[in-house]
Amino acid sequence: MAKGTRYTEAIGRRKTATARVRLSEAKTSSMLVNGKMADEYFPLDVMVKMAFSPLTLLGATYAVSAHVRGGGLKSQAEAVRLGISRAMIELVPEQRKDLKVRGFLKRDPRAKERKKFGLKAARRAPQWSKR
Repeated sequence: MAKGTRYTEAIGRRKTATARVRLSEAKTSSMLVNGKMADEYFPLDVMVKMAFSPLTLLGATYAVSAHVRGGGLKSQAEAVRLGISRAMIELVPEQRKDLKVRGFLKRDPRAKERKKFGLKAARRAPQWSKR
């Protein structure tokens, strides 16, 4: 992104992944994730499509710059998707319904459950022997 360019910023999260996403007007859609093109950063095309899905759904063209930390690559892609969706709502509030119906505005609350003391994992108890 060029210096002095106006942008809209939003944050998306999933599990332990956090994405800070910036959208700016552009003639063609492009996405930079941590300084790399999206297809270079994400190893699978499915992840790139997942991250781009709000733009393709609405047929919008924006230059996207995302800084992602934590989590795995799939969680990072979902965090970017949520960040893009939230930023698009700030730019064009009328598109909220289309994004909401698809579930792009819902933050997935599922995360790993913590390990408890006295157990081997979150719920796994030590093996019990009668004799």
